[in-house]
Amino acid sequence: MPPRAVRRSEDLKTADPDQEMAVGGQIRELRKVKGLTLQQLADSAGISVGYLSQIERNQSKLPIGVLRKLSDVLGVHMNWFFQANDTPAQEKDIIVRSHNRRRFTFTGIGIEEELLSPNLSGPLEMLLSTIEPGADSGDYTHDGVEAGFVLSGRLDLWVSGQFFQLEKGDSFSFKSTEVHRCANSGNEPTKVVWVITPPHY
Repeated sequence: MPPRAVRRSEDLKTADPDQEMAVGGQIRELRKVKGLTLQQLADSAGISVGYLSQIERNQSKLPIGVLRKLSDVLGVHMNWFFQANDTPAQEKDIIVRSHNRRRFTFTGIGIEEELLSPNLSGPLEMLLSTIEPGADSGDYTHDGVEAGFVLSGRLDLWVSGQFFQLEKGDSFSFKSTEVHRCANSGNEPTKVVWVITPPHY
């Protein structure tokens, strides 16, 4: 991004007050994208539904320890919620500057994704994936439709058992309900822009 750093000190009791308004909305946004109810997220994070509801509505303080638990359940690093605060008001929800992208790394898989769309509350999401040599996403499915454009490198793509090898400049689209998988069998990182609807981060 780089996002505003979250200090690792255990003495830090709450999230930065300047960011709290944004954090509650982002927690709600991610929860809905992942299809979790308030009850499910609250139970998984070990907090009450009422407290989680207050957090999402920015009506309660958010200790770093609680944010860490919520982040783990939602599958993102805490830094996801802390973007640079220099975005002009008129650009919010419209523009994403390159230095302000939210990033997520799939630990142990070798795939990093950057969110190119301003948020996950709209009808689609746009991502930039960097797939390291030897990385493999494994098979998965979800609702919706997705498309992609290979910016650089080589992309191995499987859709419903069919195998395709794409090079720089190639593009593709398929229903996300079909079993799909991507990998990089080349010697350099592969970069792919994805458009997915509805958002499924």
